[in-house]
Amino acid sequence: MTRDADPAPSRPLQGDAALLRAVGSLALAAAVINIIVGGGIFKMPAALSAQVGAAAPLALLAGALVMVPVALCFAAIGSRASATGGPYTYVSAVFGTLPGFLAGALMWICNVASSAGVAAALSLQVASLWPVFDAPLPRALLLLGVYAAIYALNAFGVKLGARAVMALATLKLVPLFLLVVVGLAFVDTTQISFAFADVPSWTALGAAMVMVVFAYSGVETALIPGGEVRDPSRSVPRAALSAILLVVLLYLGLQIVCQGVLGPALASSSVPIAEAAGKLWDPARIALLVTACVSMAGFLLGNLLGSSRLLFALGRDGYLPQAFGRVSAAHRVPLLALAAHAGIACVLAVLGNFEALVLISGGAVCLVYVMVGIAAWRAQRTDLRERGEPFVLRGGPLVPGLAVFGMLAILTTLSAREWTAIGVAVVVLAVVYAVLVGLRRRVGA
Repeated sequence: MTRDADPAPSRPLQGDAALLRAVGSLALAAAVINIIVGGGIFKMPAALSAQVGAAAPLALLAGALVMVPVALCFAAIGSRASATGGPYTYVSAVFGTLPGFLAGALMWICNVASSAGVAAALSLQVASLWPVFDAPLPRALLLLGVYAAIYALNAFGVKLGARAVMALATLKLVPLFLLVVVGLAFVDTTQISFAFADVPSWTALGAAMVMVVFAYSGVETALIPGGEVRDPSRSVPRAALSAILLVVLLYLGLQIVCQGVLGPALASSSVPIAEAAGKLWDPARIALLVTACVSMAGFLLGNLLGSSRLLFALGRDGYLPQAFGRVSAAHRVPLLALAAHAGIACVLAVLGNFEALVLISGGAVCLVYVMVGIAAWRAQRTDLRERGEPFVLRGGPLVPGLAVFGMLAILTTLSAREWTAIGVAVVVLAVVYAVLVGLRRRVGA
């Protein structure tokens, strides 16, 4: 009697070939939405209103115009370089190891800080429902439990993690879209403006744009597990573009409803979406607070799924210990990378707060977007391709040029403190890279 397949190996496997390509277009789009619609959306309407007043929807539209070319660049380069690693893989494939390492390391620093920041915000949302979690020890135990749960969901295979992502995306999107559909009938249109004349100043608009780009960001993290995506040349463009368009409509609708229902009170609200829902129907306030918790948990789950694969890619290529590049024999997931990302993020969440943890995240993400935009143009010009027919950007350098120009324009609004922090991070990463390369050469010799 013969066997049709070999038994599962009993020890960990190494590299992309050991990963399962189990993520399709729908699951990938859900992952992108889960990452983008995280914790920021539940604070953004009030923050934008405080910055630019009634013209906040205009900032969202301007941000969408900036982000669509970025999403197109990710769709193009993601369909050409399909290995796990996201921006690290894309930039490395086009420009070599040092730029790729810097993109990947910056991306991971942004991701671990944003994960910790959203987890810290999640603990505040939970404490508003159950005040016992205000105390330091219960809060720390809550955060530990949250990270243990999302680790477990990811550790039992990419299929289970992807299904959990889709379930959480559905649970949080339904109440938010329902609020938009119902709330639009109660909007006071005098509180809404799409006129540039109503923007207080260009400085205020620039600050609002930084917030908007941070709120729209996330596609780069969700696309990191490229080695586990089925038919990436088709799945990546479909997922990236459909998710971005859906999120733009949702964010614009939520901003209009919150502004049109709460009016001037929106700028000072700590839970604007929940308060807008409560204004329409009192029990809806609690429902939206719960939705916020689900949304943040979904963000953390998607963040861990993507960011652990970035550590996996760095281990696979020798820029971290090789153990990070191994996957478990049973479920084909990088357990050490999962544990490292979840553990570090959990410690930062316990010790820090949302504002401090995302201080340079928006600016660093803009730098990564610049690198990916240039890489997308270069990859198309040299006709880089790996699996299937790639997604082609029409107009040559036009779309990448728009993406790069938009990000550079936003970067000019950063303060000297933020630029200093980013510069120090880049220098430190370059030193780390040089040390790791030196060690590799010494071992090879």
